[in-house]
Amino acid sequence: MEQIQDYNQISKKEKLKKWFDKITPYIFISPFYILFVVFGLFPIIFSAILAFNKWDGIGDMEFVGMQNFNRLIQDSEFWLSVYNTLIIWIIGTAPMILAALVIAFLINLKIIKYKNFYRTTMFMPYVTSVVAVTILFGLVFSSSSGLANGLLQFLGFERIDFINDPFWVKLVIASVNIWQYIGYNMIIFFTGLQRIPKDYYEAAIIDGASNYQIFSKITIPIIKPIILFVVMMSTIGGIQIFTEAQVLVPTNATAEGGSLTVVYYMYKIAFERSNYGYGATVSWGLVAIIIMFSILNWYLTTKRIKGEE
Repeated sequence: MEQIQDYNQISKKEKLKKWFDKITPYIFISPFYILFVVFGLFPIIFSAILAFNKWDGIGDMEFVGMQNFNRLIQDSEFWLSVYNTLIIWIIGTAPMILAALVIAFLINLKIIKYKNFYRTTMFMPYVTSVVAVTILFGLVFSSSSGLANGLLQFLGFERIDFINDPFWVKLVIASVNIWQYIGYNMIIFFTGLQRIPKDYYEAAIIDGASNYQIFSKITIPIIKPIILFVVMMSTIGGIQIFTEAQVLVPTNATAEGGSLTVVYYMYKIAFERSNYGYGATVSWGLVAIIIMFSILNWYLTTKRIKGEE
């Protein structure tokens, strides 16, 4: 009888050990999924619910159906903020990607020395606080005592109200974006260039190809997937631009003034006017814009470059 009890106890321990071995991997990866559910999945679901309700953040929610979406379609301030965002994205992202690609190509050339120094120097703005960078640009382009206006006066030009002018404030915000992310994208391109076999370049040089021909006929086609990745990520990040605009123009930002981007408008609606329902609707409008531009980017970067119809 005692032997049977001992055997049952040993069997239970083995079963417990096997069960523990099975769940151990899930325990180790569970923090990621818990954080994803709390800070990723739950906000998405909650914002989807909010978009169909009116809520000031304190009282009960009031279901309003499609009213918020109808308001969004007719909201001229929202569409003007979309226009501001797109202009900032065009004058900031497109030149930045092109410049990052050219710089990566130049650093990758054999005649260039101290490559690690250039890569580190270019990458440093990316790890710098965007708030600190924006404050620095705000001081440089200050309307009263900025370095840019001082230089203009020294050259005999009139002062420019960079922060309050609808056009120039977009250019300043785009400049911050370029300065901060050009090194990051350059590193991605440089990594892709390193994977291109040296034989291709050597054969092209023997055939008498110029640097431009090597760049356009060999480099670009091979790193096309990397270009697509950079364009997609830069587009998604560029359309969500917020901190630069909010730090440069912390108060009285208007869509007509050029500094109100889509995310900044959503922030003002939700957290300054306490209209969380409509703020959530604006966020879903932003999601639709990002999806639309991602599909457009994918089409232009893959189909058109390949010459496919």
